[in-house]
Amino acid sequence: MVHAERAALIGDLARLEDERWLEQSLCDGWTVHDVLAHLVDNARTTRLGFVKGMVLARFDFDRQNRRGVERERAATPRETLERFRRVSSRTSAPPGALDSRLVEEIVHGEDIRRPLGLARGYPFEAVVRSLRLQARTPVSFGGAKELLTRVRLTATDADLTLGTGPEVNGPALSLLLAVTGRRAVLDDLRGPGVATLSAGA
Repeated sequence: MVHAERAALIGDLARLEDERWLEQSLCDGWTVHDVLAHLVDNARTTRLGFVKGMVLARFDFDRQNRRGVERERAATPRETLERFRRVSSRTSAPPGALDSRLVEEIVHGEDIRRPLGLARGYPFEAVVRSLRLQARTPVSFGGAKELLTRVRLTATDADLTLGTGPEVNGPALSLLLAVTGRRAVLDDLRGPGVATLSAGA
């Protein structure tokens, strides 16, 4: 599934006009080009390399991510896309649940696609697995476990309910993006828990 998502993103970006690579992604401070460089860095990451990178970044995730972007962002977006193509079939990963690779590819795929007006029909299994992982992963590791003690998520397009508290309902993909802090999708959601989710996004 991870490889399929990488291939789909490569296909979507293959004919992207040069100036659009500079558009702001859904990641604060990162352009579309930056997010792709981050995905290259993710694909190259090994368990040992992750630990080494964290030590060099003094255990600051944001610093480590910035360094990865700087390292993998080539002189031109086309070169970065070619780098992504070359690493798209890799199976290496940092320590942690394998489904975290799905979260990275889907969420960052949307970070790129939505500002560009591109749409992808993600396999439900991939989105649901990603959302379930976020629900059991602490915030300190990029998840939403604590948030889901204050709000209940109900997918309108899948048999999935997670969390406790006031309900938020909407498409599973929008729920996933919301619990990973993407405020741009909050208008897709309904229910009394949206205000709580918005405060945590």
